[in-house]
This record gives sequence, C-alpha cells and structure tokens, in this order.
Amino acid sequence: MTKMQRVLVAGPMLAFLIAAGGRSLGASAANNTGDERNNKGQPSTLPLNSLDGLEVQSIREDGVDPVKTKADVATYRGRRAVRIVNDDGLTAAGTPAGAQAIAIVKTSDFKDGTIEADVVGLPREGAPSTTKGFVGIAFHVQDQGSRYESIYLRMLNARDDDQMQRNHSTQYVEQPDFPWKRLREENPGVYESYVDLDPGAWTHIKIAVAGTKARLYVNGAAQPCLIVNDLKLGESHGELALWTGSNSEAYFSTLTVKQTPIKR
Repeated sequence: MTKMQRVLVAGPMLAFLIAAGGRSLGASAANNTGDERNNKGQPSTLPLNSLDGLEVQSIREDGVDPVKTKADVATYRGRRAVRIVNDDGLTAAGTPAGAQAIAIVKTSDFKDGTIEADVVGLPREGAPSTTKGFVGIAFHVQDQGSRYESIYLRMLNARDDDQMQRNHSTQYVEQPDFPWKRLREENPGVYESYVDLDPGAWTHIKIAVAGTKARLYVNGAAQPCLIVNDLKLGESHGELALWTGSNSEAYFSTLTVKQTPIKR
C-alpha cells in the first residue's frame, strides 16, 4: 500500500501572479467565474524562484519508511530555481525503492492545454549508480496528491551506450495504479520513448493535453517524442505539480500554463 508523507507547506496559500499582466496561474474549479473561464486561453507564468504556495509531498510505493525530501531555492547554471532532492535510500535488496516527490501548485486547476517548464534532473549526491536523474511534471493531481498523471525524463538514459536504455528516456505514468513497471510489462515501448537529452543541461519540456491524449515536446521540437493516446484518468482535471523521482536532485524554472478555452 502506498505511503504518502506531507513534507512541507511553504508560504501562504495565495494565488501566484504571472510576471506580466497580473493574472493568477490557476483558480479552483469551484470558484471559477465566467470571466476567469474566458481568460483560460491566456498563458500564465510562474517563475519558480520561491517556494511560496508549493506543497511538497513524498510517496513510497512500498508503503514503508518515509522519503527524505528537501525543497529549497538554489542557483543552477546561473538561474534561480526550485530544487527538490529526493533521498529514498535502498530496499532490503539494495535497489532504489521507487519513491516520488511532488510539489503541488496549490492554486492550480488544469484540464486541457499546454504545460511548459525548464528542468534539470541529476542523481543526488551518494545516489546508486542506477539513478538516472528523474524529473518531470505531474498533472490532474487529485485526492491531496495521492493520485495523478505524470510525464517525466530519465536524463542520463538519453546518451547511454545501451540502446535499450536510450529507449527509456521519457515516461508516462499514473499514480498509483499504472507505475512505469506495470506499463512496461503490459505494453512494452508504448508509454516511453527515446529523445536526445544533454545530461545536466537546462531542458525545456512542453506537455500538451487534450481529452484523453497527451504529447511531450522537448527543447522546442516541432514533433512530439512521446504520444500517449489513453490517459489513465480519462478526461479529468486537477492540480499541477513539479515531479521528482527516486534518488534524484531536480531543478525547475519558469512554469508556463495555457489552458484550452472552454467552449460555450
């Protein structure tokens, strides 16, 4: 059974303002007015130079000891960013335990549209050699973080000498019912793919969601590197979150969200 630990609630639960224009990143579905619905076609940007309004949680899939998760603001390659370090240790067999950490944007509510961010994923200091630098975005976050969908990168896989490892550079999952292992066993190669990544470099990702489909674009590419045709939560909505995988040190900068306008 999954065990979730709420690690940190940083700052008051106030709406984020976009850098130019003053609109909030998101408003709760229950409080949306007609004017807010009309604004959903406009992009909203969160610079991610503060922890204000982020709620950091960690999840251990095996339901045992809680994950050691650290969240702060740091400078990486000249850019201020939110940093999340996930230290989930090892299982009794000496392998990574498969923990995840998410930083929920508390004012967000997302259904369809695009999510963009600049990210970096590295093995944390002292991580096992199998750690690949897992970093991505979670969306449709529900039930206080216990259920969500995520698309993420395995940064170090992209330039591995083993082609099979390269083929695991991107990944879609749904927590808790469709983790990567189940998806790979039941549908090999369908929910992950290869994309070239420069380990340690700032990487731009864009996730486009429409109904039950999602596409991942990396570094401004015109074509997606991963296509998901059957999102496991269906046509759903929920909060957005920064996502970090097992034993990884992840950096996040400039989250931009553009929601698809509601048709009347």
